[in-house]
Amino acid sequence: MMKKMSIPTRKTSLVLFLCQIISALDVPLDLSQPPTIIQQSPKDYIVDPRENIVIQCEAKGKPPPSFSWTRNGTHFDIDKDAQVTMKPNSGTLVINIMNGGKAEAYEGVYQCTARNERGAAISNNIVIRPSRSPLWTKEKLEPNHVREGDSLVLHCRPPVGLPPPIIFWMDNAFQRLPQSERVSQGLNGDLYFSNVQPEDTREDYICYARFNHTQTIQQKQPISVKVFSMDSLNDTIAANLSDTDIYGAKPVTERQPVLLTPTGSTSTKVELRGNVLMLECIAAGLPTPVIRWIKEGGELPANRTFFENFKKTLKIIDVSEADSGNYKCIARNTLGSVHHVISVTVKAAPYWITAPRNLVLSPGEDGTLICRANGNPKPSISWLANGVPIAIAPEDPSRKVDGDTIIFSHVQERSSAVYQCNASNEYGYLLANAFVNVLAEPPRILTPANKLYQVIADSPALLDCAYFGSPKPEIEWFKGVKGSILRGNEYVFHDNGTLEIPVAQKNSAGTYTCVARNELGKIQNEVQLEIKDPTMIIKQPEYKVIQRYGQVSFECIIKHDSTLLPTVTWLKDNDELPDDERFLVGKDNLTIMNVTDKDDGTYTCIVNTTLDSVSASAVLTVVARPNPPFDLELTGQLERSIELSWIPGDENNSPITNFVIEYEDALHEPGVWRYQTEVPGTQTTVQLKLSPYVNYSFRVIAVNKIGRSQPSEPSEQYLTKSASPDENPANVQGIGSEPDNLVITWEPLKGFQSNGPGLQYKVSWRQKDVDDEWTSVIVANVSKYIVSGTPTFVPYEIKVQALNDLGYAPEPSEVIGHSGEDLPMVAPGNVQVHVINSTLAKVHWDPVPLKTVRGHLQGYKVYYWKVQSLSRRSRRHVEKKILTFRGNKTFGMLPGLEPYSSYKLNVRVVNGKGEGPASPDKVFKTPEGVPSSPSFLKITNPTLDSLTLEWGSPTHPNGVLTSYTLKFQPINNTHELGPLVEIRIPANESSLILKNLNYSTRYKFYFNAQTAVGSGSQITEEAVTIMDEAMASRQVDIATQGWFIGLMCAVALLILILLIVCFIRRNKGGKYPVKEKEDAHADPEIQPMKEDDGTFGEYRLFSFVSSAPF
Repeated sequence: MMKKMSIPTRKTSLVLFLCQIISALDVPLDLSQPPTIIQQSPKDYIVDPRENIVIQCEAKGKPPPSFSWTRNGTHFDIDKDAQVTMKPNSGTLVINIMNGGKAEAYEGVYQCTARNERGAAISNNIVIRPSRSPLWTKEKLEPNHVREGDSLVLHCRPPVGLPPPIIFWMDNAFQRLPQSERVSQGLNGDLYFSNVQPEDTREDYICYARFNHTQTIQQKQPISVKVFSMDSLNDTIAANLSDTDIYGAKPVTERQPVLLTPTGSTSTKVELRGNVLMLECIAAGLPTPVIRWIKEGGELPANRTFFENFKKTLKIIDVSEADSGNYKCIARNTLGSVHHVISVTVKAAPYWITAPRNLVLSPGEDGTLICRANGNPKPSISWLANGVPIAIAPEDPSRKVDGDTIIFSHVQERSSAVYQCNASNEYGYLLANAFVNVLAEPPRILTPANKLYQVIADSPALLDCAYFGSPKPEIEWFKGVKGSILRGNEYVFHDNGTLEIPVAQKNSAGTYTCVARNELGKIQNEVQLEIKDPTMIIKQPEYKVIQRYGQVSFECIIKHDSTLLPTVTWLKDNDELPDDERFLVGKDNLTIMNVTDKDDGTYTCIVNTTLDSVSASAVLTVVARPNPPFDLELTGQLERSIELSWIPGDENNSPITNFVIEYEDALHEPGVWRYQTEVPGTQTTVQLKLSPYVNYSFRVIAVNKIGRSQPSEPSEQYLTKSASPDENPANVQGIGSEPDNLVITWEPLKGFQSNGPGLQYKVSWRQKDVDDEWTSVIVANVSKYIVSGTPTFVPYEIKVQALNDLGYAPEPSEVIGHSGEDLPMVAPGNVQVHVINSTLAKVHWDPVPLKTVRGHLQGYKVYYWKVQSLSRRSRRHVEKKILTFRGNKTFGMLPGLEPYSSYKLNVRVVNGKGEGPASPDKVFKTPEGVPSSPSFLKITNPTLDSLTLEWGSPTHPNGVLTSYTLKFQPINNTHELGPLVEIRIPANESSLILKNLNYSTRYKFYFNAQTAVGSGSQITEEAVTIMDEAMASRQVDIATQGWFIGLMCAVALLILILLIVCFIRRNKGGKYPVKEKEDAHADPEIQPMKEDDGTFGEYRLFSFVSSAPF
């Protein structure tokens, strides 16, 4: 069975359905129909008295309707008023005010009637009122003298305008007066002060009224307010009373809240349904009261409740009867509270439940017009026929009125008429026109034939079949030209003829046929449905964090149906991209160059086709170093501390991690900023420790992950008082520069450490462990003092104390110094050497007595050098080496010695002045070691079975050579090694001929030397025996003769010449004579080798030819 719906359930089809249900009831304009009002002016029409008045009334009908007007309930004859005209083919009136007419003369209630032979439709009662913006009445305003802390109300009392004006308060400079919890404007326009303060004193409190309709602003005369503080009031009273009078105004006293508006404890408020409910409570008190709102017995409606004017105004939008009840405002401060209850009643002007709708019937049919409305109080319903109360209208036997319903039975063509339903109560009225049109018409389909519908896959498809007929036709749908009727749950059939496919698939595409039939006929129409692939963003833009002046790109890669042309649009914060050449829009990306702070925001890629739209967004966060802090303030000034506060600058999307505080001492180091301290980024105040006698300025630097801000502007300067020094010089030392003096040095105090003018130093010293008195001097502007005539290297107790014009610093601590050093007096004794091996020895000595060191013992130095090699008697340049052993060490190791050598060494003691005398030279010898590798190994004179080896003795024999060892083994073509042969050779030999070797064989040789200690490192070489004697001579020549390269170049040149001659002779058809001679006198020894190895044969041939010039 076919499924039908009178109201669609799917959100996507709702709007289209509502549009089409209206068109289904519309009678085509080529058919007779009663008038329908399609446009009219608002019921309450306020007009600008300076412009022409246009009262709209437009209607349609067949035949076209004529129009007439009533004014204040009587016929308005526009022909008798030259200022009034009616637009052609329209009922709209134009009243000419700009050419001499007076808007006030046309104030009244107007109603339009549109009439044709089928009935009459009427408009609402349109009340015309010209707007008014009267001037303020002149009044003498007395100055307001108010005591500090008292409440005050400045009355505005604007002139009554139409519509009511918008009120605001400004000063003479046209700047809005600041408002707060303490000072605010009420709903009636008055300015309320919960308590006045001295800063409220001014003479230009001006109330302005803005009349938007006429675009004018009216100004009240300025109001003067003078606030008397308690101190000034006491001074005034004292000046006017004698000494014996008791005078003195009471100080400002705190007061509990008192309501300024509304007054009393209760009040009432009536509001209409759908309007905005505004409730207000403003209270006086000191401290300033805070307002809170509750609804007794219920909750304030969520999502519709707003607080304005610092919570003094409660605003509820779109009120309904459920919002009636008691609303309590509570004003509270530290001394108490006061409350007020507002009883709210929500009334309602009439509103539709069911408005009457046009009725199209065929002769003999039945129908009803229903008019249902609600309101508070409940509205009364009255009917009119063609603008006349139905009770006195011409009778129609086919109709019957039953309260809010008119019932029609067996209508005839004469039953056509326009009926008006009026629902009214004390708060307003509703008027609706609905016609009854009796027609006999066969079906017609109003949707164009073969209309193409394109939808996205998996979306609803809505196929129109707008129709008309009387009686109402029945609608059926078919798929394809000869398809069966569509039924089932996969389709939804709407009363207006629309076929809905809730989820259209690819197989839903095709031709659909709509058939409309009634008793007077039948008609059909075809429409086409195409299903398209959805548009998708397959690569969406991603969240980006970028530093200022960087570059960022957002991607937006899409996939779409090939038959649809997509357009890609980029938005920033739901608005167009800035008109800036830094924004580069590519095919599938957006690039922003040189990013700035204003580029921060949400970027959206929107892809539109004619059928669908998709979007994706990403946030761009632009980060940068923070802006510098500002408004630095110094408070709580004390001698040794002060509090610094500041306001952070913009953190530029990267949280501030810490603040760095720096100071400048304008007294001692002007222009130099030094680090003071730092605090966490959540802290904006810091207690700073100060030093005396410093002219401080401070600045603050904000730090985030990106970097440091620019420094803030410097704070005001703060000069601390002078004081005696808090500390003494640091790094005090006593070191003699000569054997008979003591140089006392210290690190001078910095300027801010001096704590006052006249900085000096008291330098004191005495010899340690001697019962002497302190010797002192006072010096200034130096950091060194030299004490002369001291014994050599004795300890002294030293102290340096700071002082200035205000006194001494605390007693300094003592340090130990020494007078000057002299060279040590004696050499170390009992020097012994223990040779550990051929390259390492250990040396011992006895320490010298400390008294003979005559200074700080720094260590011992060992001087050693090679005298000669025991294996070679020749002497060479002596290079002494030095090893230093720190401290009181009495032994050391001597590495890197040469084996089989004679050495000498001595030892000296070292202090801060230098080295003492050397100990007597000690001779020691190193034992033999293994030799180095032979200096070279050369293999010459290869024959079929022998090789000649020549070598050089080791560069460093490191002892007496006993022999050489030669090892060798053959290597085959696969680089595998054969058996190893070893030969021992006497040490006095330097060459050897190896015989009985295999011909044409490669050998690898290993060669080393030996001493009594063992074998040294070996040297390796490779060589090859030859194939025959001729090869031997040739190989010797090639290997030993310098002309080999020249020979090869000559051979190459000759080959080139022969090839050119051969090419020319062959092109002439001749025969190469050299080739013939070679063929005739072929060498029998060479020929077989050519057969075996062409390359070698060519080499022999070229050698023979090229030998002639030589």
